[in-house]
Amino acid sequence: MLGCAAGLGMAACAEPAVPVDAPDGVSAPCADLLDALPERVEGQDRRDVDPPEASAAAWGDPAIVLRCGVPRPEGLRRTSACYEVNQVGWFEQSGDSGHRFTTIGRASYVEVFVPYDYQPAAGVLVDVAAAVKAAVPEERPCV
Repeated sequence: MLGCAAGLGMAACAEPAVPVDAPDGVSAPCADLLDALPERVEGQDRRDVDPPEASAAAWGDPAIVLRCGVPRPEGLRRTSACYEVNQVGWFEQSGDSGHRFTTIGRASYVEVFVPYDYQPAAGVLVDVAAAVKAAVPEERPCV
């Protein structure tokens, strides 16, 4: 990082964009959601995503990643547990490196991946809940 110390400018020191699997297309709720998301989540600054046109946002390192317009999770059933955080229902799946939360009952599925480095994971959901509520209409309540 000698370039950063030598004063080559902020662009030379910026974190690289976070690679994301881009969902197909951009729905109106997803575009509105990306505009409404906070600049900081769980105390982490927002980062660029790659590809830049993806319906996605990221914060921190390791990256907390939100993707909008994802497919319905394979494991989601009518009897699946629904965790409500600030009036947004979430379906939770745990993996090797973190928790994957997907909205339930919204016009578009919104997925948030929270690495295990950020615990409790609910703090991330609290930070994005207002934007999800404002941008992605609820079709069914979390039951």
